[in-house]
Amino acid sequence: MSLRTFGVALAMAVALPAPAAVRIIRGPTPIVSGQASAPGDITLMNDRLAVGLAVETAPPWAIPRGALIDAAPVVGGVIGKDRLTFGDFLPNSWIAWPSSRQDVRIVKQHAGEAIVEAVRNWADVEIRTCYTLREGEDAVHLSVEMTNRGTKPVEQALSGFVLWTLGGHFFGVPGIARGSDGPTTGAMADRIVGYDRDWAIAMHMADFDRFGFGGRDLYRRTTLQPGESRTFQGTLQVVPRGDLAPIVAAELAGSSQGAAHISGQVTQADGTRVAAPVVVAEKDGTPFAWTLGQDGRYALSLPPGRYRFYATGQGYNESKRVEATLAARATRSQDFSGLQPPGRVRLTVREEGSAAPLDARIGIVQGQQPLVEYLGRSTFFTALDHVGDAEFALAPGEYRLSVGSGAGFTTKPATVTAMVAPGQTWTSEVRIPRLFRPEADGWYAADMHHHSDQADGSTPPADVARSELAAGLDLLFVSDHDLTTSHRALAAIAARRGVPFIPSAELSPSWGHFNVYPVKLDEPVRLEMATASAADVFAEAHRLGATAIQVNHPYVDGEGYLSSVDRGVAHGGFDPAFDLLEINGSSGEGDGKVVDRAWASWSTNRPYFLSAGSDVHDVWNSVSGSVRVYAHVDGPLTAGRFVDAVRRGQSYVTRGPLITPDHDFGTTVAVAPRESVTIGFKLQSTTGLKRASIVHDGKVERVVDYAGQATALLSIPVITPSAGWYALTVEDTAGKRANTNPIWIAPRR
Repeated sequence: MSLRTFGVALAMAVALPAPAAVRIIRGPTPIVSGQASAPGDITLMNDRLAVGLAVETAPPWAIPRGALIDAAPVVGGVIGKDRLTFGDFLPNSWIAWPSSRQDVRIVKQHAGEAIVEAVRNWADVEIRTCYTLREGEDAVHLSVEMTNRGTKPVEQALSGFVLWTLGGHFFGVPGIARGSDGPTTGAMADRIVGYDRDWAIAMHMADFDRFGFGGRDLYRRTTLQPGESRTFQGTLQVVPRGDLAPIVAAELAGSSQGAAHISGQVTQADGTRVAAPVVVAEKDGTPFAWTLGQDGRYALSLPPGRYRFYATGQGYNESKRVEATLAARATRSQDFSGLQPPGRVRLTVREEGSAAPLDARIGIVQGQQPLVEYLGRSTFFTALDHVGDAEFALAPGEYRLSVGSGAGFTTKPATVTAMVAPGQTWTSEVRIPRLFRPEADGWYAADMHHHSDQADGSTPPADVARSELAAGLDLLFVSDHDLTTSHRALAAIAARRGVPFIPSAELSPSWGHFNVYPVKLDEPVRLEMATASAADVFAEAHRLGATAIQVNHPYVDGEGYLSSVDRGVAHGGFDPAFDLLEINGSSGEGDGKVVDRAWASWSTNRPYFLSAGSDVHDVWNSVSGSVRVYAHVDGPLTAGRFVDAVRRGQSYVTRGPLITPDHDFGTTVAVAPRESVTIGFKLQSTTGLKRASIVHDGKVERVVDYAGQATALLSIPVITPSAGWYALTVEDTAGKRANTNPIWIAPRR
């Protein structure tokens, strides 16, 4: 790799220039907790923001150097905490990015403006990015020229800007359903936003035509003939509060339609002002923007149009909706009143019969759920140290709450109705019947793909533990991208709760992701992912102490190893030295291909067994353990014994149904000549069983239908002693499936 920088290298500033001046700092970034920590890295800053460019530091997810990996607001001359994992340009979504050139130079360094240029390649395509920061502005401007230097066309690349903040919440383009990918039909704005109460970061791109990764990525379909170029303009905006008003104002500044203005005050029922009111603007029935006011007052500029407004605050109820049509350059005064402060809910969750306290997840099924997520959660968990107890604030009103323990695998959730009054505490005890006990037969569950608050995750370690325990998982597990930062905290929680902990890392080159486990505590990942081959990744896994290597989401474009192998973009090609294929919670449409690949391997001398993980990043909006592994462990449960059982295939994966075999999966049953052997299974489901498919050597041999019963026994008679294997696919009435690893049949010698 080539790293060139021009201009004067600046040491970390001892005496800062005038507050509004733009400055460039060479070396480890002064951004608190920033990732850009190498001597050659560059920080651009003024009196409103600071951003860090990875010149020598390796960016996350094997992104080539020369990219924005840090951003923080600057308030009163003080640089805040890093709030960015990665926010920059991608030439073709997250599909493997082979890059052999990353040149970075300082183009301009002046008190009024600074420009840094990064030139990188994506195979034969040159990507030239200029990062411009001006005095007094709250945004860095990104101008990208993408040129095809090769001899073949680049066709239908997904090129554009992405935003992955460090923690916080996400607010996508208005008019687009959360989690959407594909065309931009219905989009009302040009920005995506990560935010929390004390910061917000927006990525603006005016001419995008596609979404990616659940609406977090803004792309334009791009075709380049040899020698042809395209330009892309993006803006990374950083503000010091969770307020969309300056972000909408930036959109309006680049528009010719003019701005409309609304302002006023927000008061409680007793007439006192709400200290930090939030006023939400809905357009065509869709949340469009909000502003975070101060001292009971707010102001918001918007594009002309018809809106519906309401006011709220942290823990407050929502005011009555007010409809208004705002014309360009018009000003409207609108007050909101009658807001009521929060009450509290206190729940005790117990198992019916034994009265044992249960870890539980509590979700709002009906009742006020804040749009602005720092105003209040819609999902809650029982405490770690006071098992079964939960207490939290809610806005006044009537609620229907779902209280679950076991994520629907071993229990059914209970529903309670809560009446929350201002300043009062509503109290209830919830009893949940335990329907099934897999652990009584030595079957234990874990979620083998789960993130914390590192990289692209937003869940602190304590909440990872609360969520996994509430899901009825028997072991704790975490796997962040190329990081082991959360291991020590989770190990301490696991020890306190008396449950095993499996520390993992998701090794993440651009062409494939791998969970490796268990790894040594406090051992960082040292491999350079941008240049790593599969053999390098597997060697790093073993250096970390891992005994199992799991291919995550194997057929997802870009990050799926087997997909990249099929397309010829996996560094080093196919390397068979892994153990497990993952059924992934966030890419369920790929289950069939993964299962087919596993089935094919079970008839060879290199079998790959099934594993599973939810891939949860945010436990408040996704369910831990929604897909999981059950493994059979003889004797006391430990992390090592569980991992060994998973690696040997003594396990099954499930999104719902439970399976207990009378012969372990992953083992061989020897059958003597003319001997008849029966393999038996107990099938269970909290929602009722629908069917079971008996698979013999990769083909469905028989389908058994059920009438929704909770428990059934299934037998497979083995009469002819020939080599081969059997497995099951079980489906419940909710359409959720379980897939087993094989049981081999062999002639007894």
